[in-house]
Amino acid sequence: MPTESPPLPSIPPEPARPLSSFAIDVPEALLSRARSGEGAAFEQIYRWFERPVFTLAMRIAGDRDEATEVLQDTMLKVLTRIGDFRGHRDGSGTPFWGWLRQIAVNESLMRLRSQRRHEHAVEPEDEHLADDRTPPPPAAADAAALGRALAQLPAPTRSVLWLYHAEGYTHEEIAALMQRTPSFSKSQLARGGRRLRQLLESGIKHNDLEQAHA
Repeated sequence: MPTESPPLPSIPPEPARPLSSFAIDVPEALLSRARSGEGAAFEQIYRWFERPVFTLAMRIAGDRDEATEVLQDTMLKVLTRIGDFRGHRDGSGTPFWGWLRQIAVNESLMRLRSQRRHEHAVEPEDEHLADDRTPPPPAAADAAALGRALAQLPAPTRSVLWLYHAEGYTHEEIAALMQRTPSFSKSQLARGGRRLRQLLESGIKHNDLEQAHA
């Protein structure tokens, strides 16, 4: 009798993509009012997206002044270009929040590229480095601790981490945005993820020691 073939190894499923903080459903009626130039409508849109834009810019730029300027430039472009957004009507299916987020990402990365001072701090890409998709430890839920840890990473590395883990971009999309390769994105995610977990875990131990001696 023929022997049964051994079962094929199971392939782990792709991790669920995170829900972006930009994912706000903006009513078409509000967009129409904003397109017509109604200030109150645009002010409402600004209030809804102010925090997501600033947080994104802060994570990429790592500086509050830079993040404030990214916020201002992003919203100015949204104001002047909102008439160009057609969303579902042009067949692209792009939601308004995705369109706005793309402007914010482009503005943040443009400032990052203009700095140039970060380039020496980034390790070269390594095609053989494992693609580490593991999210940061639970301590990352503490926004303050996460911000301190991310600030200690090179700017391109934390940009890859944030775009991948917080915004759900793929390596191919990140590569296109940062004008690099998917291998670069994978390398920065793996190295940066390990370093971020170390920083967060060391922060937990430090806090525990402080509380023990309090």
